[in-house]
Amino acid sequence: MSLNHVRPWKNIYRRKSRQIMVGNVPVGGDAPISVQTMTNTITTDIKATIAQVQAAAAAGADIVRISTPDEESARALKQITAESPVPIVADIHFHYKRAIEAAESGAACLRINPGNIGDAKRVAEVIKAAKDHGCSIRIGVNAGSLERHLLEKYGEPCPDAMVESGMDHIKILQDNDFHEFKISVKASDVFLSAAAYQALAEVTDAPIHLGITEAGGLVSGTVKSAIGLGNLLWMGIGDTIRVSLSADPVEEVKVGYEILKSLGLRHRGVTIISCPSCARQGFDVIKTVQTLEDRLAHVTTSMSLSIIGCVVNGPGEALMTDIGFTGGGAGSGMVYQAGKQIHKLGNEKMIDHIVEMVEAKAAEIEASAQAAE
Repeated sequence: MSLNHVRPWKNIYRRKSRQIMVGNVPVGGDAPISVQTMTNTITTDIKATIAQVQAAAAAGADIVRISTPDEESARALKQITAESPVPIVADIHFHYKRAIEAAESGAACLRINPGNIGDAKRVAEVIKAAKDHGCSIRIGVNAGSLERHLLEKYGEPCPDAMVESGMDHIKILQDNDFHEFKISVKASDVFLSAAAYQALAEVTDAPIHLGITEAGGLVSGTVKSAIGLGNLLWMGIGDTIRVSLSADPVEEVKVGYEILKSLGLRHRGVTIISCPSCARQGFDVIKTVQTLEDRLAHVTTSMSLSIIGCVVNGPGEALMTDIGFTGGGAGSGMVYQAGKQIHKLGNEKMIDHIVEMVEAKAAEIEASAQAAE
């Protein structure tokens, strides 16, 4: 049950955008904000690429992007898309023919970079392939590869240059009667990205793909993305996101969901509310939370779990979570369900017991949802 009707400060009013389809995934409009990632395998290593796509999908990725730098990679997409559980976006840069080949190989979307793909004639050929094969297109503007004439006009990458690049490319698509497109204006600089996206949101109703490109490693990139994407999402901007990390694509998916979950925009899996631990803790909070995250990773049903080391904040947090455990004394703590104390439990039995409770609660929620259908 949402309490947003009595807590108006928690409401996010999303920008109104057109809805397009990326394969079977709706993007824009009132569709949930989708989470994307990108494989980092060699595309022609079909087995490894499929395995990475499947791992990302199992972690919750709605869409996966795959680089197609050469003809062999574009042709490899045929087998990859056939075995993928989620729509595949073909990442195209310097050669427009790769986009045509990717469309023929079953890609659900073609990501093209205006600064690299070529002139309007070549783009028109890509559009024809997209129409013929039911692909959508993402216009992927990047501060690091803006068109030469825009750099000469503005002197450097800036929000105005990025938005102009995107809008010029939108015009080409629209002039060719193609409207199944989304757009991104990415930069590695948070301020530049945020300003470009805000300006873009004012001048088009196209679905917006959010990202801070080349954000960095797992920790630094997560922080950078959370600040940049989080602020834009809070303003209601963004229909699909990709967190760009120098890390396993599964980590990108996890971080993407955590950003959306923190804003109440997506709900998937167990949200653990835990204390940082201190001398008051009645059990090893950090180790317990790490273990529970691993053992509950398979649970996709949305629910909340509080793991608090002592009675200072524990009971209060447990009131607002589905399941909770608060450390006490003498090697035991209190177990909570739906905000109510249900029994004491020894610390050594706590992890197994909490896992059982969460799994049982997930099964109950799923059964209730199925019955409602």
